[in-house]
Amino acid sequence: MIGVRGGNLRLPSSPTSAASVGLSNSEDEPASPTRLRLPSTRAVGNQAWTASAQTFQREEQRVYLEIQDGEVYEGISFGAQKSAAGELVFQTGMVGYPESLTDPSYRGQILVITFPLVGNYGVPSRTVMDELLEDLPKYFESSEIHIAGLVTASYSGEDYSHYLAQSSLGSWLKENGVPAMCGVDTRSLTKRIREQGSMLGRMLHQKALGSGGRLNGVTNGQAMPNGVQGDADWRTETDVVDWIDQNTINLVSEGENTHPTLVGA
Repeated sequence: MIGVRGGNLRLPSSPTSAASVGLSNSEDEPASPTRLRLPSTRAVGNQAWTASAQTFQREEQRVYLEIQDGEVYEGISFGAQKSAAGELVFQTGMVGYPESLTDPSYRGQILVITFPLVGNYGVPSRTVMDELLEDLPKYFESSEIHIAGLVTASYSGEDYSHYLAQSSLGSWLKENGVPAMCGVDTRSLTKRIREQGSMLGRMLHQKALGSGGRLNGVTNGQAMPNGVQGDADWRTETDVVDWIDQNTINLVSEGENTHPTLVGA
């Protein structure tokens, strides 16, 4: 969301500021073994940018992205309500999330999308087949989602618009059992991946909420302060899964086509 202060609307000082919906709470804070980054708000000129880019109508479950080096990011779930693990990678395209999610080269990986606007044009039909390839969907790279999880800065929810759209991104992910989270400073996260190199990650989904959005006596979203140091209690409130190293898995055997296919015959 953008909150306008005063009566005048001024543009941010740089394109980077304008595009960044997830800004770190503690950019100058020294690195620590475990630091939780919460959705933050910081003034940019006369505008206030917030990491969670939209207001949700109901209590939403949280997802905690834990990285192998100890960094932890908190976000809001908009995909399947499950935890997942895999290698953490990023994609910098401005559009093309349906293609990226179905790209076999991302098999089993947690995909971070750096562009701050995701889900705005929905997802096209999954049943329309390509005229030439015949047995493959027309609007995707393959017939299924290959990523293990999705991380975004913002998510447009059900407010998508495109003449080919058949559903929202969140609905498509839920159909395929793929977790997703928004409200994350994906540009900071991408910079960390570039500097540290290939790292494992796991998306730990918050356990089911009770009535009134409460979890074990703690109001949803209010349990953790900024800048948590050390081993935090949030892990006890999530469905923890083991780390998964892609190098130990034969990903080719998990592919859709394990035999030669003749196209256009």
